[in-house]
Amino acid sequence: MGERLQKILSARGVASRRKAEQWIQQGRVTVNGAVAQLGDTADADRDEILLDGNPLPEPKSYVYILLNKPRGYVTTLSDEKGRPNAAQLVQDCGCRVYPVGRLDMDSEGLLLFTNDGDFANALMHPKHEVKKTYEVWVTGYVPGAEVRLCRPITLDGYTIRKPEVRVLKAEDNKAKFLVTIHEGRYRQVRRMCQAAGMQVTRLRRIREGSLSLGKLPLGTWRYLTPEEVALLRKP
Repeated sequence: MGERLQKILSARGVASRRKAEQWIQQGRVTVNGAVAQLGDTADADRDEILLDGNPLPEPKSYVYILLNKPRGYVTTLSDEKGRPNAAQLVQDCGCRVYPVGRLDMDSEGLLLFTNDGDFANALMHPKHEVKKTYEVWVTGYVPGAEVRLCRPITLDGYTIRKPEVRVLKAEDNKAKFLVTIHEGRYRQVRRMCQAAGMQVTRLRRIREGSLSLGKLPLGTWRYLTPEEVALLRKP
């Protein structure tokens, strides 16, 4: 089955799709001996696709990892303060992988890593609205605070969709919630709680889309199954 040439070049890791489009327009790509045109398709398994007269690299082997991130680890790949990096916890997977989205240093739980850029971008794109569920421990709770927490608020000029909130436990001024959000704004759940008059003392992500953290021990990781990857890919 044919695919756009720029997608094939991007999948082989030689360039981004935009850069691949430029190369095609510059006449640097041929298919079965003919100079390719922008918009052409090809079958990477059957057609001879050359870039500057050279064959494309073999297809990448993609890796999909679920980490149960502990608190105290940042998810940025480089940190000027030298703090521990969550990528260090998955460095024995055999290849270089990148976090899908972020989980702030003081939070724990489900964090995905992959070397598949298209997969990561699809999960992070706002139009997909991948639901994320958190266990949230707070202080400053008063009866009815969960109603305030359910209200949509504006963060960074964006009005979030109404979250799903369930009280799991409440005692005196402390409570534990199950909170599901539709976006992934910067420190969103913490800022939601603050707007409702509460302070988060612990935050753990336990679900993202169809994927659940389950009983994976803290600080350890596992590969996703092909079925889990397929479900996450669904719109």
